[in-house]
Amino acid sequence: MPTEISSHPATLEWIGGVEGKLRMIDQTLLPTEFKHIECETVEQVWEAIKMLRVRGAPAIGVAAAYGVCVGIQTVSGADEAALLGRLDEVCSYLSTSRPTAVNLFWALERMKTFAAGLAGNGVQEISAALLEEAHRVAEEDRQMCRAIGRHGSTLLNDGQGVLTHCNAGGLATSDYGTALAVFFAAAESGKTLHVYADETRPLLQGARLTAWELQQRGIDVTLICDSMAAQVMREGRVQAVVTGADRIAANGDAANKIGTYQVALAAHAHGIPFYVAAPSSTFDLSLASGDQIPIEERDPQEVTHGFGKQTAPEGIQVYNPAFDVTPAKLIKALICEHGVIEPVTPENVADMLKP
Repeated sequence: MPTEISSHPATLEWIGGVEGKLRMIDQTLLPTEFKHIECETVEQVWEAIKMLRVRGAPAIGVAAAYGVCVGIQTVSGADEAALLGRLDEVCSYLSTSRPTAVNLFWALERMKTFAAGLAGNGVQEISAALLEEAHRVAEEDRQMCRAIGRHGSTLLNDGQGVLTHCNAGGLATSDYGTALAVFFAAAESGKTLHVYADETRPLLQGARLTAWELQQRGIDVTLICDSMAAQVMREGRVQAVVTGADRIAANGDAANKIGTYQVALAAHAHGIPFYVAAPSSTFDLSLASGDQIPIEERDPQEVTHGFGKQTAPEGIQVYNPAFDVTPAKLIKALICEHGVIEPVTPENVADMLKP
């Protein structure tokens, strides 16, 4: 019998009307503390994105769309020119929060383009319409995640062990997730899976978020250290790998949380299919290959003082890229809301994403 996946609290949601606010789960506190934070200024939205209180490419895009609505509230009593000027200012500011997740820039550009088409309608009407557009961004993300789950679940067999890296579940989107949506949809169709979740250093999104989220939804999950993935594959415990992505180039190269590339290499060495699940908004067809994807480098203290405890010598040099790029040749298939892209070639990517 199909299993009903339990509901999950909203990762982020808008509270109120045009003068409302953005509420989200503070993911930096999970799994030991569940707390909502409320963003009433664009600076608070920027900080939430920068500090990973909200993270995951789709969720960042939704937060950015709502961040625009928060940011323009400061000129609600001004004229239309001031509103549109403030909109550009807010979009430019939010775009500096994180460089790799293309959904951030996609959502901001969408809000700017939408506003440009409303010129002449007046401040109140434009503000209300922008909020409705942000709601559409969130709802479309929910629908895309459900579709990704349906398409991806067909690639997994009952009884398989599957491995995932970082967090690409409901916490990374507005509802259901991308990589984890595949597992949820498989479970709802009656398949039994055993998920192995990498801890995902240095910020442990797999341990803190993925393991928690799968456990909350009743999915059989085992947590492993990042360095254990190849051994788990060697032991025959894993028959497929599914991850999310933060940006996918036109040729199918996919940027995801640091450590994903080495998982893909290990999967290739063991003949295990490696799948990437992401909505169409994560594809950046302006980039020919993953070599052009900007890679965010984060604070060295995330490595030397993880969660407040010093674990490295004072003054040690640190390199802390937040993402890596998995070449398309290592990816068995890309899963998006439109279907499955296999084999992963520039032509197949373009064909699946054509208007």
